[in-house]
Amino acid sequence: MSPHHGTFGTPALEAASEHETVRVLINIAERAIVNVSTMVAARGAAGMAAYGASKAALEALTRSWAAEYGPAGVRVNAVALGPSRTEVTKSMGEMLDTLAAASPLGRANEPDEIARVIAYLAGEQARPITGTVLAVDAGRVSTL
Repeated sequence: MSPHHGTFGTPALEAASEHETVRVLINIAERAIVNVSTMVAARGAAGMAAYGASKAALEALTRSWAAEYGPAGVRVNAVALGPSRTEVTKSMGEMLDTLAAASPLGRANEPDEIARVIAYLAGEQARPITGTVLAVDAGRVSTL
C-alpha cells in the first residue's frame, strides 16, 4: 500500500483515535488550518511561562502538521499576535496601549485586522503557504 492512501492521504491521518480533532478541523477548514499564537511564544515574559510554553508548543505543532498533512493537501499555518484589542485585553487598560506603543507601528491590532490576516492564510491566495508562523504584531518582535 502506498504511503499516500486512504481518506485523507497519509497513514498518520488514518489513526482515527489519535486524529479525530484534526479530521473535524480539516472538514471545517476546507484544507486550511490557522492556529492563533502570540509573540510571547518567541520572547519570554515574566509571569507568562505556561502561556508562552503552550503557544510555543502550538507553533511546533503548526510546523509538524504542515509536514504531516501537507501531502493530503492540508495547509497549516499560525498567526503570532502582538498587543491586540480584544474582549480579554480590555481589562489591561493603559498597559495594552503602553505595550503597543513600543512597536514600530506604535499601535495595537484591531480584531478586524486579525480576522483579515487569518482569512488570507485560510484562503486560496495563500495556497503556497504552509508551516509558517506569521507575526501580526505591528513589528513588535522585530525590535525585541
